[in-house]
Parts: sequence; C-alpha cells; structure tokens
Amino acid sequence: IEIYSLHVDCKVTSRFAHTIITSKIVNRANESREATFEVELPKSAFITNFSMSIDGKVYPGIIKEKASAQKEYDAAVSHGQSAGLVKITGRKLEQFHVSVSIAAASKVTFELAYEELLKRQLGKFELLIKVRPKQLVKHFQIDVHIFEPQGIRFLETDSTFMTNELTEALTKVQNETKAHILFKPTVDQQKINPELDETLLNGDFVVRYDVKRGATAGDIQIVNGYFVHYFAPREMPVFPKNVIFVIDRSGSMAGRKIEQTRDALLKILQDLRPEDHFSFITFNSKVAEWKSSLLQATADNVASAAGFVQTLSASGGTDINRALLTAVSMLDKAERLPGRSVSMMILLTDGQPTSGESNVEVIQENIQKAVNGKYALFCLGFGFDVSYKFLEKMALSNGGIARRIYENADAALQLQGFYQEVATPILMKIEMQYPENAIEGLTKNNFKLFFEGSEIIVSGKISNELDLLPVEIKAQTHASDLTLKEEANVKEKEQVFQNQSYVFGNFIERLWAYLTIQQLLEKSISAEEEDKKTLEAQALELSLQYNFVTPLTSMVVTKPTGQQQTELANKPTEAG
Repeated sequence: IEIYSLHVDCKVTSRFAHTIITSKIVNRANESREATFEVELPKSAFITNFSMSIDGKVYPGIIKEKASAQKEYDAAVSHGQSAGLVKITGRKLEQFHVSVSIAAASKVTFELAYEELLKRQLGKFELLIKVRPKQLVKHFQIDVHIFEPQGIRFLETDSTFMTNELTEALTKVQNETKAHILFKPTVDQQKINPELDETLLNGDFVVRYDVKRGATAGDIQIVNGYFVHYFAPREMPVFPKNVIFVIDRSGSMAGRKIEQTRDALLKILQDLRPEDHFSFITFNSKVAEWKSSLLQATADNVASAAGFVQTLSASGGTDINRALLTAVSMLDKAERLPGRSVSMMILLTDGQPTSGESNVEVIQENIQKAVNGKYALFCLGFGFDVSYKFLEKMALSNGGIARRIYENADAALQLQGFYQEVATPILMKIEMQYPENAIEGLTKNNFKLFFEGSEIIVSGKISNELDLLPVEIKAQTHASDLTLKEEANVKEKEQVFQNQSYVFGNFIERLWAYLTIQQLLEKSISAEEEDKKTLEAQALELSLQYNFVTPLTSMVVTKPTGQQQTELANKPTEAG
C-alpha cells in the first residue's frame, strides 16, 4: 500500500482556518489490501466534510443528528461496536482514522475538511498541522495561505522535525496582508538517511502570527451581510490582582505531581506584580490557610511564600468544597485591597471530591452561591482521574475557564503557561454595543475580563440595509471608565474581500456559525436542564445547517459493499 500523494491545503482568512487534507493511495499488491487514512486535527476544529473515492466512485460522509445516526448504526451493525473514527490523542489534537479494503492495483483518494477559528493566546495565533505519513510520500506538500486585512505584524513557522535539508523545502512569501507558506520536501529530503526508507516527517508543523492593530475600537470585517468584530487593545495599565491559589495536596498528588506543582508555583510567585495580593490555601481532607488573609506581593512576602511552597507535601483525602468556600470567604473579608482590582481563585486538583461534601452538584451550588459573580474561578484538572465535567461547569458558572493539565514532563510549564494567560487583566466589564434593531444572531457581547494577549470576537448578521454599522465599546480600565466608538462603512468593508483568491465564499457566515455553536455548547454546560435542551437544540440546528461535526452531530461514513459498511465519526470532548 503506497501513499503516493499527501496534500495539506490550508486557507486562513481573518483568523478563520479552512483545512483540506487529501491522501491518494494505491494498492501495488496483487490482492486486496487495507488502505488507512489517519490524520490528526486540532480539538478546537469541527470536521465539515469527508469522502473516499475508490476507482472513481465517491463515498461521502453524511452529517446527521447524533442520536439518529447512532440508531442507524446500531441497526446496521448487529455484531458489536467499532470504536468510532475519532478519538482524542493529546492535549491539542484528536485523531481521525478510517480504513477501507481496496482491490489489487486499485486507487483510493481520501479527503477530509475541517474548520476552526484561531484563538489568540499570549499575543499570537497558532495554526497547528500534525504531520505523520509513516512512509515516504512521492508528492508531499503543506500549502498555507493567510489573508489578514488588518496586516500581518509578524509570522513564524516552527516544526519539531526540521533538518537543514528539510529547511530547503520550505518557502515563505509575505506582503502587508498576505502570506504563503509552502513545504514541499522531495522523497530524498524526507529520508532519515539515504540508505533507509524511513521518514523524518513525524511531528508538528506550526505557523504562528499576529496582526497589526491600529484602531482603538478594534477591527470590523463584513462579507455577505455578516460581520465580525475583533477587539484586542494594547498598552493599557494592568489591574492589580488578588489571587488565591487553592492547591490539592491529597495522597494522589504525591510524587511527581506535587513536585511539578511546587516548581510551577515558585515561578508564578516570581511573576506576581508588586501591587498584586495573594495567598495559598492547601487541602486534603483538612483545609489549611498559609496566612489568614491576602498579603501584598512584596519581595519579603514572596520570599516567605516560596519557603512555604517548598514544604508542600501530599497525603490524605480531597475536600474541594471546603477549600473553595474558605478561599471565597478570605476574599470576602479582605481589607486594604486596591480599589480597582481583579479577584480570582485558581484551583488545582487531580481527583474527585472524597472528603467533606462529595456530591458534585451540591458543591457547584455552594460555590456559585458563595462567589455570587464577585470573583473569577479557574479550575485546573491535573491528569485523568478528575471529573473534568465538574471542574468545567464550576469554572464556567463562575466567570472562569477549566483546563486539563497533562501528566507529562512539562506539566510545570503547562501550569505556568495557564497562569501567564490570566496574569495580565487590563479591562473589566466589557460591553460591545451594536444598533439593536439592525443586528440578528449576535454572539456573546459582554465579557467580565479581558487579559492582555487574548482577543474578543463578536459576530452577527446585519439585518437591514445598513450603510454604516456603528459600534460602541464600554469597559473599565484600571485608571478610568472607557468608551470607544467606531463606524464601519458596510460597502467599503465588503469590498476588502472581493476578488480575493484566498477567501472561501461566505467565510464570515461560517465563522459566525462556528462561534455561535461553540458558545451555545459552552453555555449549556452550566445551564439548568430546561435551558440546556433549548441551547442544544439551537446548536444542533446550526451544526446540521452548516455541516459541522460537533458533539451533537455524527458523520456517517459508508464503505463499499462487503465491508463493515457504516462507521461513525463523533466529536470527542475533553469531558469525555
């Protein structure tokens, strides 16, 4: 079985990435063989299309509602389940894997398309392409086109498998608003060494970039009556933070995990700003406060905290409920905190609540009542014994986010990386306002906090014949209340994307659908049962209308007769 051609074709238009992977395989044996198509795609992406064509006949994947697809599948497959075509393979990726039997001398072409909105983190966008053909490929290429009307501020490529020979196969062409990256290694360049038919191509190929930002009220782009508004202010004064680290030191944290936690906390302590206030609460079946109140991050206090962190050891049970309630009450009682400041709790745990209150619903309720919208709660789940669903719901209900920390050598770096994302709050209570009667289907437009290095994205449909789209942004900065105004000329904005070869049709409409589905699903996590159903129904309708494989839809892949006929591609989620 020979993969004679493998193309990754990626168009990024204004952060929205559309990727098509095409693999052409020939069976050189004189009897039928299994041809396998195995690719990895980002977890944040939605698959939109898949097809196999065998000797000219096309077998498309059909996207349906998950429940009905499952029913169909169960009816077709009476003899036991297959594992489904998609599974999570790492912290950023999931794998799509399908095999089909093809006759001697036959050819098959696999094609998979997926879309994602690139998210700005720590000041850059990252496009991740996983490369692992497992054999030498005669025609191999990665072709990336980027079009950013705001202008490209910087662009870099990075890869985990580059050698000097392979660098020669990489070209980058760039002007003010466009970039083209082509990676096209010959068979000889792909070899680990000239004698062996083994490939070097195994790992990540990454493109990182950021855009230029001029206008203070962000940047508006419009195509076919849909708009997207990007807002990422810079050079603003930073809010002082009041942060309590709530650290699990139960028995399961013993050994490497607690060591990595200590390493990360020591680094994080160095990153605190002098005007920040902080404290530690550690817990197993008992809850211990390092100090009875928050301390200012002076050199002395930070040094004393570092001494404390170095003594952290792990044993005993897990009382998440009491640990968090203790943190909330410490923030409630705090005095002498800076007037305009941001208060947050960062919980790190690796297990289920086993001591004290262990019913997760009761804990969620307790915490939400106590926090009452005053503070942000971030939940970091260490490893795979945590109930990620529980942590995610708790974070999203309290203005924060959840993240899984993978038990690898770089866990300390993952913890630090997370801290850096939330280390620099520069705006609070952000409201993005648009004319009410002229916009439909507006995505989330108010945000509690904005952190330096990230980006706010709002999208919607301009309902009537507007010539000018006025926007107003209200927010609080550390110094004052802020109001920014801007007017977008609809006709002018529409022209930016005309006759651009980089643009795939109605990309802002698809971006709007992608963002709306993501937000409906996120909202449904912390919603009450009744609302949950409504939110999911809306997300399902959009998933079907725009042909996305989301947690509510499945793609049914049908193979030629005589093989296990149907297989399902589902979207795995972090919460499993």
